[in-house]
Amino acid sequence: MSNTTCASPQESLANSSFDGSIAFVLGTRPEIVKLAPVASQFPDTARVAYTGQHYDAALSDIFFAECGLRLPDARLEVGGRSRGAQIGCATDALDRLFARQRPAAVVVQGDTNATLAGALAANAHGIPLVHVEAGLRSHDRAMPEEHNRVMVDHLADLLCAATPGNVANLLAENIDAARIVQTGNTVVEAVHRHLPAPERRTKLLADLGVESGRFVLTTVHRPENTDDAAVLGTVLGELARIADAGWPVLFPMHPRCRAAATRAGHGGLLARLLVTDPIGYGDFLALAAEAALIVSDSGGVQEEVTVLGRPLVVVRNSTERPESLAHFAALVDPGPEIGRTARALLADVPAIRRQLAGRPSPFGTSQAGALIAAATRALLTDRT
Repeated sequence: MSNTTCASPQESLANSSFDGSIAFVLGTRPEIVKLAPVASQFPDTARVAYTGQHYDAALSDIFFAECGLRLPDARLEVGGRSRGAQIGCATDALDRLFARQRPAAVVVQGDTNATLAGALAANAHGIPLVHVEAGLRSHDRAMPEEHNRVMVDHLADLLCAATPGNVANLLAENIDAARIVQTGNTVVEAVHRHLPAPERRTKLLADLGVESGRFVLTTVHRPENTDDAAVLGTVLGELARIADAGWPVLFPMHPRCRAAATRAGHGGLLARLLVTDPIGYGDFLALAAEAALIVSDSGGVQEEVTVLGRPLVVVRNSTERPESLAHFAALVDPGPEIGRTARALLADVPAIRRQLAGRPSPFGTSQAGALIAAATRALLTDRT
């Protein structure tokens, strides 16, 4: 398929229809993980429109089955395009789909291009829009996701905010309080649901050749860390020095990072790390639970460590999840501070684990999916 043209949505399941459905529009792995607990509350009416923003099967298809989310009823296949083309093509395809088959509501999550496309298409047809994980703000205008989430929040009819801080952000932008409900974050129940039992975790560690509490887990995928060869080299260099100091660094590698590292000639740095292909959600949680430390630029990982009780070094210029920074995470620029912070947290792993074990997650309990579903039903009742 050409990267310069937009394809019509392809309905991938026989006899599926979006008429009167609760339509879940998503395009990335984190959206699959976080919307599955909500979609499960609508067993008869949930339908899925998948934009394919994560078009690598290792980052998408396996997660539908693993997270218990139905396979897509419509595939839009916009992956591999620029941000503008992804949003434009997905919006156009969803607009035509919703014109033929009108959902009762559209549910989007987070701040991706798929989120904004779903919101624009719903708004164009006057379909009630539910935004899960509303109110996150980094106040960093260089972050494309910041623009996505702000626009979606102002379009949404129901804003499901995870934390009091998220609610405060929305109220500060003069969004009507009647449209906002604090629900917690569905990531909490996702972690509890998918964290493997100790026996499986032990086998996974043995297969990978690492010991519980004696390795560092890392993920790197954000453009600010991968698109500049020098920055990526600095990040990988810091990780390699951690490994050289006796802490094996396990690196399930995102395709974006692998391609960037190959282009930049960073193979020598990667050779000092334990690089694997992307892994399933349950396996990632298993490794995070057993790691001495996580180093990542992922937003979702910032939430997951608060449920698992593990320390995190966040390699980013800014974060929209300051709640994790209070006890669980440290925000550092992509430079020598990565290594310094990591070494401090690795100095006494048992003490850090004891300190974090008794702290509740700031992102709520395992009730978010049910609360979001109840608020969605109330919204639709009010509209009838």
